[in-house]
Amino acid sequence: MKKKRLRLLAIFLTTCMLILIGRLVYIQLVSTESFSKHDVNLIEASVEQRSQILKIDDGRGKFYDRNGEPLAHEEIPTLVLFPFLKKMTWPIDEIASIIGRSESELKRAIEQADEPFIFGGDDPIELTASQSKAINQLKIPGVFAVNEKLYHNQTPAAQLIGTTNISDAEKKKRYPDLNLSPETKIGNTGLQRTFDEFLLSAGESKLVFHVDASGGPMFGVDVKYVEPANPLYPVKVVTTIDKQIQEKAEKLVDERGIKKGGLVLIDIKKSEIVAMVSRPALNIKDPNGAGAVNMMLTQKTPGSVFKTVTAAAAIDHKAASPSRTFNCNLTIDGRTDKQRELGMLNFESSFAQSCNRTFAELSQEIAEKDPDFLENYAKKLGLIGETGWKGDVYHTKVTQLYHEQTGKVWHDDDLKKDPKMIAKTAIGQQDVQTTPLAIANMMATIARGGKKEQVKAVSKVEFNNSTTVVDFKNQSMGGETLSPYTSMKMQQLLRKVVTEEKGTGASLRDLPVEVAGKSGTAQTNIEKGELNKWFAGYFPYKNPEYALVAVNFETKENSSSMTPLFSDIVKVIYAKDQD
Repeated sequence: MKKKRLRLLAIFLTTCMLILIGRLVYIQLVSTESFSKHDVNLIEASVEQRSQILKIDDGRGKFYDRNGEPLAHEEIPTLVLFPFLKKMTWPIDEIASIIGRSESELKRAIEQADEPFIFGGDDPIELTASQSKAINQLKIPGVFAVNEKLYHNQTPAAQLIGTTNISDAEKKKRYPDLNLSPETKIGNTGLQRTFDEFLLSAGESKLVFHVDASGGPMFGVDVKYVEPANPLYPVKVVTTIDKQIQEKAEKLVDERGIKKGGLVLIDIKKSEIVAMVSRPALNIKDPNGAGAVNMMLTQKTPGSVFKTVTAAAAIDHKAASPSRTFNCNLTIDGRTDKQRELGMLNFESSFAQSCNRTFAELSQEIAEKDPDFLENYAKKLGLIGETGWKGDVYHTKVTQLYHEQTGKVWHDDDLKKDPKMIAKTAIGQQDVQTTPLAIANMMATIARGGKKEQVKAVSKVEFNNSTTVVDFKNQSMGGETLSPYTSMKMQQLLRKVVTEEKGTGASLRDLPVEVAGKSGTAQTNIEKGELNKWFAGYFPYKNPEYALVAVNFETKENSSSMTPLFSDIVKVIYAKDQD
């Protein structure tokens, strides 16, 4: 009986031992990189346990402005210190002398540290090239001068650049064949999303220092600089944004009190976005909130800015002879306009002073011959369809702008037969919807003499060694365009909005450069008295370089027009050009 019990005990102990050995084999040999349901990388965890690590770069590609300035981050040479220095005797006096700080300040920072840190915290010291060289030549364990990438809460052109996330479910859905770590970021919105495949991390850059059980350095083991195996990464996405102009534009939009709206500035010759401001601002703590929507890519009611489309059609259909006048004391339905009695005006003055009656009459006349004319001319001017750059890159479809809306003229084709609906549509009301970017590109198209081009937000993508991965060339937009003659006449009309004494843009006459443009006010909610206020145009008039739209959505009647903000930006550009 005793032998039987001993045999059972031996079997039990052997079984337990085999289970433990099996578990150990599973942990150390089988699931070392994805242990448990949390996919814990045991190798990395082991290294972290006996190392002090400072991440310098997460390896994800970075965004730069057109002049090579970092947009979403800042690169500065700074001082990195490791906490094990508190247990060592090291030449603290020499480091203090090099950086111009006191020894006590350095000691206090190290005593309070539990992990490697940048000296200065949220306000790190910025070293000169000679200071960095002097520090690194001392070869002190745990003391390094490195180029650190710092990320700010507020990014210029935040909605255009976009946001990232670390959703495991989204990673597996988007990249099922890649084994991405839990820390790897993927694009969520904006350019971060549309250029995500270029931007994906190929590995972190970090300083790794091995320590013993007490946290002290393991002498004989040098600090290691770990970087991606592929030296071509991370890539650089060179945007078309001018950081200096962008930052000033954002400040001016906020100073003008715009809560919902913003501006978009286009380089006409390059067909590139130079600045794009969208409000409400993006809140980094709530990346999916109201500020996540890029209002410059969102379709809204344009109001009288759309008269540009109607005017172009009227010129082509020879419906607006110079001698013809219109009763601008009347509303679009023929009643007396008690709010705006403008008198009898010809076509040019009607456009300059934004007479609704003129464009109601003209549109009804043209619609009898061509019911589709408003939609056709909206397409000729690029207001319908995507405005942003799209095309094939290495046999892959690339659309630069994230969730750009496409605009529309008619909600129902039957409305084209109703004279009242035609009149409302011709002045940019009823169902008309378009984006501020499309309006800006319409102005650029007219300024170019009718040449219609896609708008870029990114000019090129570069490898880390500055060689080009892909260069985004200018691309024409498809479809019919305005004739050079009609474009010339439209240029004259847009200029008269500013030069005519009663023109809606007359306040812009005294700017240091000549501008042309069109104002617009659209009713969006009659009960609440809400309006969209626009001013769109281009400058300089005789040698166009920039197209600009400034807009305030869902504002009130007593709020300022958009000409002051338009004026502000023109002055910023002029001052920059003078410098």
